Amino acid sequence: MATFFRRKAAAVTLGVLALTLAGGGIAVAQPATKAPAEVAQPGAQQAGVAGQPAVTAAEAQQARAALKVSLAPPAAGSVAWAVVTSGGTLLQHSANVVSATKYGTGQYQVLLDYSVVGKAFQATIGTNDQFNVPPAGEISVAPRNQTPNGVFVQTYSSGGSVSSKPFHLFVAN
Repeated sequence: MATFFRRKAAAVTLGVLALTLAGGGIAVAQPATKAPAEVAQPGAQQAGVAGQPAVTAAEAQQARAALKVSLAPPAAGSVAWAVVTSGGTLLQHSANVVSATKYGTGQYQVLLDYSVVGKAFQATIGTNDQFNVPPAGEISVAPRNQTPNGVFVQTYSSGGSVSSKPFHLFVAN
């Protein structure tokens, strides 16, 4: 009977050791810190790290003032739109677009007179010249940090470096 218990004890000990090592191996394989946003979601950037410029007090005041003069938000299913030059000048736009601002190379803000929180954004590189041949490049669009009625647009060269490009912006309501 003693031999039976020794064999059973050895089997149980090996089983416990195997489970302990397996559990420890899983715990060791998990990262000690959370992955940055760039790794978790490609294209997502953390605020302040090669992302959007900080909102100044004057810009926040301008955004609040734009919200107060709202005619009326576009009806559901309609769009607000803007055509912006590479210099940040608003060439053409729908009635609800208030302004366009260029922050630096390839970084723009477009303000509307209503909240765009939860709306869909679409931007394309494009011009409004008579031939309508847009320059090559890439574009990204996102809600503007701390500005409920702002849209942030960033343009890039075809190689992926930040570059100022003209664009068309659409906000679906």
